Amino acid sequence: MKKDKSVIIWLLSGCVLLFIMVVVGGITRLTNSGLSMTDWHLVTDTFPPLTAEKWQQAFDEYKKFPEYQKINIHNDFTLADYEFIYFWEWFHRFIGRIIGLVFIVPFVYFLIKKRLDASTIKKCVVLLFMGGFQGFLGWFMVKSGLIDNPDVSHFRLALHLTFAFITFAYTLWVALDLMYPNRQTVFIPLRNTARVALVFLIFQIIYGGFVAGLNAGLIHNHWPLMSEEQYMHETVLIEQPTLFLNLVEGKSGVQFVHRNVAYIVVGLILFLYYKSRKFVLVTSQKRGLNILLLFVFIQFTLGVFTLLLQVPLWLGLVHQIMAFLLLASMTFTLHRLSK
Repeated sequence: MKKDKSVIIWLLSGCVLLFIMVVVGGITRLTNSGLSMTDWHLVTDTFPPLTAEKWQQAFDEYKKFPEYQKINIHNDFTLADYEFIYFWEWFHRFIGRIIGLVFIVPFVYFLIKKRLDASTIKKCVVLLFMGGFQGFLGWFMVKSGLIDNPDVSHFRLALHLTFAFITFAYTLWVALDLMYPNRQTVFIPLRNTARVALVFLIFQIIYGGFVAGLNAGLIHNHWPLMSEEQYMHETVLIEQPTLFLNLVEGKSGVQFVHRNVAYIVVGLILFLYYKSRKFVLVTSQKRGLNILLLFVFIQFTLGVFTLLLQVPLWLGLVHQIMAFLLLASMTFTLHRLSK
């Protein structure tokens, strides 16, 4: 345990940075800042413009793209407004660079010092590739909003968001492997139920990305019904030409799926908690299940109020943060039930 302490701290530091990255990413999305930087350079845009002339050049470049030409040109959009949205996108990318350094430099150091066993090396190599791919997904997402439509593809946004969550979960899993090196009794029924719950939670995160990308939280702001009288609003089935497209591209359909998968996630976690009462669990397993149950109810409540209040910025951000914490508790619980 002692020889792995610095490696564990390194991995958990990566988890914290990924958490910050997702929070800043949420602010970037909710403030419509994601298209403010119209190009990507590894070195030259590490820092924001430092002179008035450079700021004006960046603003003039932004004016060439659809978000300004179709939306902001009509909103008395000033250089000061541009500096605000530029900051959040720049900060988001800057943290991404920091994460890269935090992962790569200590990894090389630990390799040289032979502080990593073969299994951990393989897992860390996977993490490095995941981090690089996440950076590519970020630019792939932004690029979709720089052509004709001044909105990024909700599919690409969901992919970028979900992969960030998965990268965090895997980083935490690798750290937990080192924190809990001793194997324990595996209760297969609990482990399998937790796996199913994790799959539905990730599916829910994907649809959270769809809802965010389509601004689908700004409609049908009722609960538990989608309107005053309808459990499923009639627009769920008529926005797009096919049922499938309605459920992945229609605002009403996407919100309908997100609402109902939330019930499934809550139900599965309740079932897991109830089922666990029949087994003799160790402290870490009990703690994981208790926190998981608490977090899923907090997240469900936040989701309801985010919808009812039509997604105020602060509440939309808290809802995303809580999704992150819920995934963390789900990962911890599954790890404790699996190892």
